[in-house]
Amino acid sequence: MEAMHAALREAFKIVASDRNVRLVVHEPHRFACPPDRKQPEFYTQVSIDAFEGRSLDAKRALYRAIVGNLQPLGIPADHVNILLREIAKENWGIRGGQAGCDVELGYKVDV
Repeated sequence: MEAMHAALREAFKIVASDRNVRLVVHEPHRFACPPDRKQPEFYTQVSIDAFEGRSLDAKRALYRAIVGNLQPLGIPADHVNILLREIAKENWGIRGGQAGCDVELGYKVDV
């Protein structure tokens, strides 16, 4: 989880206190990965929901940082699949039920 959060801080410039990371582990018989992976037990699928607005360069940096942060954990680069879903700020209800577009986040989204 720290690998993901560190990658988001590095690439998307989020603040350290903005930490909402969930780890879901599936038993091997409950999760199928591409058959050509040599170590299927290390196949890792990352899903990220984020405010829309990051540049393509920031997204590329995020993908590289995630893969790089997972390699010391023994996860091969070709075993990482990343899905980034960008959601308009007005579609987030945060900080006591406020629309995300009405809240000062404390960091820039357009990086």
